[in-house]
Amino acid sequence: MAVAGPSIASGGVVPVPDPSWLRRSAESLFSVLFPSDCRLCGLHLLNISRLPVCPECLASIEPIRGKVCSICGERVLSSYAVCDDDGLRRCPACRRVDHPFERAVAFGSYDGGLRELVHLLKFHGVKPAANVLGQMLAEAIAKLDLADKVLVIPVPLYRAKRRQRGFNQAEMIARAAIKVSPARERLQLAPDMLLRTRDTHSQIGLTSHQRRENLRGAFSVVRAMEVTGREVLLVDDVYTTGTTASECARVLRRAGAAKVLVATAARTLKLASNTEGFKVSDSQGFKEETESAELLEPEHLETLKH
Repeated sequence: MAVAGPSIASGGVVPVPDPSWLRRSAESLFSVLFPSDCRLCGLHLLNISRLPVCPECLASIEPIRGKVCSICGERVLSSYAVCDDDGLRRCPACRRVDHPFERAVAFGSYDGGLRELVHLLKFHGVKPAANVLGQMLAEAIAKLDLADKVLVIPVPLYRAKRRQRGFNQAEMIARAAIKVSPARERLQLAPDMLLRTRDTHSQIGLTSHQRRENLRGAFSVVRAMEVTGREVLLVDDVYTTGTTASECARVLRRAGAAKVLVATAARTLKLASNTEGFKVSDSQGFKEETESAELLEPEHLETLKH
């Protein structure tokens, strides 16, 4: 004879399903009803997420490792790995040229999964990618020695480009970074402080001098009084040749900024990761490569950047 189990009315305990089991079931049902592939590797997505990227691809995006230039963040060869008397390590380019910004930092190398993640946001409008890139930007910002109050200024888009895209990716990433940054109480976002006054020609095939001239006069500070005497953190998605960051920093310094720092989610690295032990003489034409973006395929993305 069957025996009835305890009822709710009699005070019996009803087993509660494991929440993790419920989630796994929901994700399995989701993958059947709404099949989708990872936009980076193409494998089938099994998890519920607004970002169409699998956890494995996100986990594969790692920060820049090894010795980098203290000023611009470029990797340095062993011959330049020793710090100078002021405690800073400088690449050949930064030994020759004084930048208008004090320091530029980035989370990761602009290749592989990180490059694809940036493209998802900029060129495909996958806005949830900004949250992940913002977390990476926050990690880059943590490398900087910031003042008590810092003005955070995203690199602006030209108004026609912003209307076409519908958003400024630098501003979206900056907002996401501030939300998760341990220093968020010190970070004051000023998205309309810097204005891009005109569109610029393609940077492809231009020399370093031509790139600078192409961007000269393309930016202006809207409210100089609010910049005067302040420490400014210029933020963007990618640091490629550094021409845009330098021109923005130059305009901000001219408007009275006490100091300009630069932080990006990604950075183009001209030197391979396995350069340990190389000497400058091993890299023929190194000086020319640091000055001629047209020799480096990733640098051609400068024209797509804004």
